[in-house]
Parts: sequence; structure tokens; C-alpha cells
Amino acid sequence: MTLWLLAIAAGATVANLYFSQPLLGLIGAQLGAPASVIGLVSTLTQAGYAAGMVLIVPLGDSRERRGLLAASALASAAALLLTGLSPNVGLLLLASFALGLATVAPQLAVPFAAAIVPGEQRGRALGKVMSGLLLGILLSRVLSGAIGAHLGWRALYFMAAPAMVALAVLLRVALPAQRPEGGLRYLELLRSLPRIAREEPLLRRHALLGACTFGAFSVFWTTLAFVLAAPPYGYGSAVAGSFGLLGAAGALAAPVAGRLADRYGSRAVNLGAIGVVLLSYAILAAGGRHLAALAAGVVLLDLGVQANHISNQTRVLGLSHGSRNRVNTLYMVTYFAGGALGSATGSAAWSAGGWLAVCGVGAGFSLAALSVFFLVGSAEAKRADAESAHPRTAGPPVSDLPGAPPAAPGPRSRPAPQGRG
Repeated sequence: MTLWLLAIAAGATVANLYFSQPLLGLIGAQLGAPASVIGLVSTLTQAGYAAGMVLIVPLGDSRERRGLLAASALASAAALLLTGLSPNVGLLLLASFALGLATVAPQLAVPFAAAIVPGEQRGRALGKVMSGLLLGILLSRVLSGAIGAHLGWRALYFMAAPAMVALAVLLRVALPAQRPEGGLRYLELLRSLPRIAREEPLLRRHALLGACTFGAFSVFWTTLAFVLAAPPYGYGSAVAGSFGLLGAAGALAAPVAGRLADRYGSRAVNLGAIGVVLLSYAILAAGGRHLAALAAGVVLLDLGVQANHISNQTRVLGLSHGSRNRVNTLYMVTYFAGGALGSATGSAAWSAGGWLAVCGVGAGFSLAALSVFFLVGSAEAKRADAESAHPRTAGPPVSDLPGAPPAAPGPRSRPAPQGRG
């Protein structure tokens, strides 16, 4: 039951990050901003999310995690109101960054879930939480497109804010307390981040793989509203939002990818997923003037990106028990930096060269992921997959939840790196 609640929380909160994408055309028209400027709404939301993961998520390694989840939901409610009230582009961009900064609950939920299951079930547990997260992304686009078309783009933000307040209350009441073993001070947590990154080649590998594929993902979704509004389509935000329904493929793939990662290791899942993302852009480039080709490309793109992401998180969250939040921070900051770069380059490519330029940029991110797969941490990944096939003796539990099973260490599991005071 706890995993399902975490899945609901991840999905409900991550939706805040994607409300704007089908609405960019409406927002630009009302505020009188060109596509190159209004595209920064998505870029700054992702950048704020990355900043929140650096500044807030590491606290989960030294503070009670249930309270952090509830506080994040309340902060998101305030940022949603600020966004909906923004009278001009400047304040909207500031509010978009604040919304990303506040919406870190999904990345607090993932380590929470990893800490309450045995190591051999980590992929499945993360797949369940990620299914909720992906459904949140999916529904956010559908709802924002439909509500924006009928009530205007501000209405959705005003409706989402009280929902975040209700979620905060539910999390505080229904989740069990989860207190980490460590007691590092805030600055010590932040100082330890570079050292963890240096010591973990697998973390660097999977963070770069995730950044490249999420960059490819963001290139498409940031430009979709512009593509559908232009000839030969001429569609509005409702149609752009309805494309989110096709993302159900990614949500359905998440538990399967988790089970495959548990069984076969990360390398096979990563390679197959990157190939699917590259294939999606070949289809999008060849048939971008046909809705059927766009739909097929979306399905493959979401499926490949999410399978790659689950495989990455299954591996990196097994690296160290006591620093799971910081490991997740480093992975997700890199991941969303890739997304922010994809949003920015996607908007620029659309303005400079139209649809084929967009597809070229998306394919470039996919090829970069393929290069990382073969050139960064390949030997370490092979060893980690071999160790996963022959797990070592289970270590001490990492959660103090009543009745929680002990978590077996993942490959190369070690005690938490301690910061220097």
C-alpha cells in the first residue's frame, strides 16, 4: 500500500512540471511572446527542478522523509498560484523556475520506495512508483490541453494548487515515518556530492545516459504544440495535450523495464531502449506531416526513454544505502539538465529550421546516448551486471519502517560517504 501511495504522490506532483507544454501556444498568444521566448517556460521549469534536487533532495539523507514530502507538496501549491497569477512573461518565467524548485516530491518518493524493499525487488518497486509518475506526466498534458482550450491557460494552475494542499495532508497522515541513519548537517550533505560523483563511475555512466535520452524526449515535447499549430495541421492545445495519452506506452513499460533490469542487468535494457529512441526519431523525421507517424513516434519515444530511465535508477539506487537521496540527486540533476538542454535546443531548432531540424537535434541526443553507452563506464557496467546475477550476502537494513524488509545491497554497495565538517 505504501508503494501505491508513493506512486500517486509522484504522479500528482510531477504533473506540475508538464502543465505548460501543451499550453505554450496559448500562453505566447495571450502574453505576446514569440516561440523562442515562451519556450523558456519549459526550460526554466526543468532548470528549477534540477536546482531543487541539488538544494532540497539531499536532505532526505539526514531528515525525516515523510515531512519533506509533505512540505514539497505545500511549496508546490504556492508556486502554482504564483504561476497562474503572473501578469507578464518576466514574472511567468520566474514563477516557472519556482515551480520546478518546489516540485521535488517525485525525487523524494523514489529513494523512499527503494529503502523499503529488498535489493532484488528494487527494480519492480521503482517500476511501480515510476508508473504513477509517468501517468502523472501523461494526464498532465491531457488535462492542461483540454482545460486550456476551454477555460484558458491560467485555470489549470488555480485548480492544481488546492489539490497539492490536499496531497500534503494525505502524505503526512498516511505515510509511515522514515528516518535515515545519517545525521549530516546541510552543508556537509552538499559538500559530499562531488565526492560521491567522483567515487561512482556507474553513477556517472547512468546519469549521462539518462540526460541524453531525456534531452531527446524534451526536444519533441517542447516543440509539439508549435508543430501541431503550424500547417498542415492547425490544431490547438487540446490536440497537443491529447498526444499525452500515447505516453501510456511508457507508463506500461516501466514495471516491465524494472523486472528486466532486475533479471538481466542494466546494459541490455539500456542498449535496447536507446535503439528505440533513435528509431522513434527516424519515424518522426520521415512522417512528420502525418498524424499517424507522429503518434507512432511518440509511443516509441516514451517507451524507450522510460525503459532507459528505470534501468538507470535501478542500478544507481543500489550503489550506497546511506546516501540514496544524494545519489538520486546527482543522477536526476544530470537527467534534468539534459531535459533543460533538450527544451532549449528544441525551441531554437524549430525557430531556425522547422520540423526536420527538431528531429535532427533529437536524433543527435540519441546518438550521444549511444556513444556514452560504449565509451563511459562500460567495464564497470559489465561487472555490475555479473554481480547482480550472483548477489552477495545481504547487508544491514536501511529503513526503520516498522515491518520493512531489509534491503540487500546492490552492486558495489558501500556505507554512505560522509562529508567533512
